[in-house]
Amino acid sequence: MKPAWYDNKWIIFLFHAAAWTLLFSLPFLLRPSYNPGDSAHRQPVNETTNFIISRINDLVLVLFFYFNALVMVPALFYTKKYALYFLAVIASFACFLLQGWFLRTYFPQDAFFTFRKHLFFSVFIFLFILACSIAYRTIRDRITSDKRAKEKENEFLKTELSLLRSQVSPHFMFNVLNNMVALARKHSDQLEPSLIKLSSLMRYMLYETGEEKVSLEKETEYLQSYIDLQRQRFSKKVSIHVNMKTPDQVYYIEPMLLIPFVENAFKHGTGMIDDACIDIDLATEKNMLLFTVKNKYDPLSQEIKDKASGIGLANVQRRLNLLYDGSHQLSINRQAHTFTVSLQIHLS
Repeated sequence: MKPAWYDNKWIIFLFHAAAWTLLFSLPFLLRPSYNPGDSAHRQPVNETTNFIISRINDLVLVLFFYFNALVMVPALFYTKKYALYFLAVIASFACFLLQGWFLRTYFPQDAFFTFRKHLFFSVFIFLFILACSIAYRTIRDRITSDKRAKEKENEFLKTELSLLRSQVSPHFMFNVLNNMVALARKHSDQLEPSLIKLSSLMRYMLYETGEEKVSLEKETEYLQSYIDLQRQRFSKKVSIHVNMKTPDQVYYIEPMLLIPFVENAFKHGTGMIDDACIDIDLATEKNMLLFTVKNKYDPLSQEIKDKASGIGLANVQRRLNLLYDGSHQLSINRQAHTFTVSLQIHLS
């Protein structure tokens, strides 16, 4: 994940430097111009001394800004030591007021300078810096909190997706090994090619599913191998119609995302069902994956089978919500002893 601009220390430093420069330049940019006749009524000003005094005051304000944001707020305000925080603010203001008064009286620059004027100006600028300091700390903590929450959420999603994916594999292996047992009992000549297909499936599961995305073509080949194994198992007992068109371009998809729909069809669409039939269609159109699985089922046996092995559809629905939130549409219909799942995913 690309770091945000506010994580760059140099950008933060330049931003702070520009903000302070602009703030402390305002008195010079906004000061009024005097008529030549006014100079007779004003005490001559030593510009160098005045500049030094102003910069010292600015430095004190900058130090207070960061001391309040980095020390006082987290150590006192966040720990609900409000009285101590208030006293610390008062003490800081007293130090700022006294140092300014000392400099202005020890190096007099204005004949009309009084403590009342100094107090009024000091209160205004101090409260402004205090408010900015608190706002800065609050915004900084909010950004840090949001960043940590986002990182925590990302780690949670990765962990949950890994768990959900791992749930698919044992379920799949359980079904396939049952197929192998059935073929072995029949002494079928299809056992050897079935084992070869199983080997390719295991190779896919071990080496491909560790990736975040796989090509849709590989996922389609994986589905076809699984369907071939099931076709060998059921022979002519189940009518299986497959129409999976080769994608017109390279698309990527979460591995083993589609297999639960096919597993579910064979799990609930076979057995004591008259004229068992399974239809599987897969196509791509305008960056959309169109996937449909249809099977006949017996409503009376549906609940029993779900209790025996039921993580498939709940698993894939959760994965779709995590991976393709807002970019997929899943439709599940039970009608006239026919179970239909239709999935549309916007592919990148």
